[in-house]
Amino acid sequence: MHRLLLFLFLTTLTLFAMAKKQTHHEGGVDDWDYNATIEQRITKKSKNMPMVTMAAVPMMKMSVENMGFSVGGAKDSDNFYENLKNRYLPKLKSITYEGVFYDHYFKSPKNSKCENLFCPSYTTAIRKNLYTQKEEYFVTVGLDSNIKQSDFKRKRLNIVVVLDISGSMSSPFDKYYYDRKKTNEPKMSKMEIANRSLVGMIDHLADEDKLGIVLFDNQAYNAKPIRLIKKTNIKAIKKHILELKSRGGTNWSAGYKSGLALFDTLEEKLKNPNIYENRIIFLTDAMPNRGELREDGLFGMVKDASKKGIYTTFIGVGVDFNNDLVESISKTKGANYFAVHSDEDFLKRMDEEFDYMVTPLVFDLKLQLLNSNNKIEAVYGSPEANRATGEIMYVNTLFPSPTKAGKTKGGVILLKVKEPKDMKLQVNYKDRSGKSYQSSQTITFKNSDDKNIQKAILLTDFVTLMQNYLLDARQSCNDKVTRGDDIIILKQRCMIYPPDRPNYRFIESWERKSCPLKVSPGYKKLFSIFSREFKRKISQFENDSFDKELDALNRLLESSLKKDNIKIDDWNSRR
Repeated sequence: MHRLLLFLFLTTLTLFAMAKKQTHHEGGVDDWDYNATIEQRITKKSKNMPMVTMAAVPMMKMSVENMGFSVGGAKDSDNFYENLKNRYLPKLKSITYEGVFYDHYFKSPKNSKCENLFCPSYTTAIRKNLYTQKEEYFVTVGLDSNIKQSDFKRKRLNIVVVLDISGSMSSPFDKYYYDRKKTNEPKMSKMEIANRSLVGMIDHLADEDKLGIVLFDNQAYNAKPIRLIKKTNIKAIKKHILELKSRGGTNWSAGYKSGLALFDTLEEKLKNPNIYENRIIFLTDAMPNRGELREDGLFGMVKDASKKGIYTTFIGVGVDFNNDLVESISKTKGANYFAVHSDEDFLKRMDEEFDYMVTPLVFDLKLQLLNSNNKIEAVYGSPEANRATGEIMYVNTLFPSPTKAGKTKGGVILLKVKEPKDMKLQVNYKDRSGKSYQSSQTITFKNSDDKNIQKAILLTDFVTLMQNYLLDARQSCNDKVTRGDDIIILKQRCMIYPPDRPNYRFIESWERKSCPLKVSPGYKKLFSIFSREFKRKISQFENDSFDKELDALNRLLESSLKKDNIKIDDWNSRR
């Protein structure tokens, strides 16, 4: 009897594991074609490319709740937190509003029944700014949908992975490559993390999906032609990936061009966007130092590819991942990016979100104020926030997002408006086929104690404070004379919408050394004030974790210039 029960238990575990992961055939073709000593080129269309049948793609089991949306662009701010953890000063765009929002779940008010692909919902609130005590007025845009999670089916995938194997990928995951610091302490390299993450991602491809792989250092190599998973010896391919070593310079453009060329080997009917998702997964530490670096080079290629229905996901590896660069690219239609914190976290994310991250559903979303009673002052939660005007909010892409207990991961955008007046809002957007939709609604402005808008405002304050700190701190890192940090002056500017700051721009050098984490006395006071308020307010949000934000505040407060024996530049010129 005990043996029978043990047999049934083990059988159940096996079936569960099979349902969770895709099973792949080991008897297919080992089509790996990369030799580190020989330059490989993408071949033209092959007559022997396997054909795709019309079988359905198996999907993971989902709930019957309606799903929601999150915006494209950053899907986390882990690079910011990892830099603080390792006592480096993070880059400006390592923390974004949409990235922090995506760490949290938001429940939208059901203003009306949702009957369309996308349904915005609105909440308003008035609050006093913590530092200036001025009244400020906010509107949340909830990102709802009429699609049930159980009905969601992604299309078949044509995935081309473009993997960075350049010399900088050899550096430890928690060190800056250009610091050139030698250490005997064994550390997992960025290359190892990238290899293991790629192998884990492959487990989420179905038999009817297709996979191709391009490698690049100072040139590009065709490592694997694009081929059906069921026709490929996946076990052998994984082994080859895990054996990859870093070498050479970094030529992003060559890698991306070769990735696009793989799609040219497919017949048109095998990349029909009505049947297939066509996507490039670009794994890199984002430090190009060779090839085409102008925005009309790589940036232009990503945009041109999106017009053809080939979208791009950037996956950043290592603490020295240059988010500022990728942030510009992620403003392209259908693009998104996130950082790899560890291969374990990456695999967990793939388990929960892979089908969502490769399936953009809503494009060219515009929210317009039709009356002249108000004005949009700031947009929090979209990489395209700089395209907002006084009357229009623009979001280039919405991706489906996980929903739990009626709350959607990252399912909100926050607007700051000039005055608490009634607003007539019109929404326009397009679906995947290019069909246009429009709806309008009149919002009566009132102060709400709704927890979701209060959470969005609190997280927005956190990001605004961090970005303004980075704007000031990185100027000192770059050996530029900055203003003094008188607490009165800092209070006036620490909550300014960062894009309104004159020095809000990308760092000039793509190859960079680290900056030590330094917190001035003035910012320590601001962080102390904010930390107390933050801890007080998060107590009202049950079953929600703010561990990342709290850890960041604690690390900044614990940072000491004297303890680190860092020389102080106490020049106090006021400009």
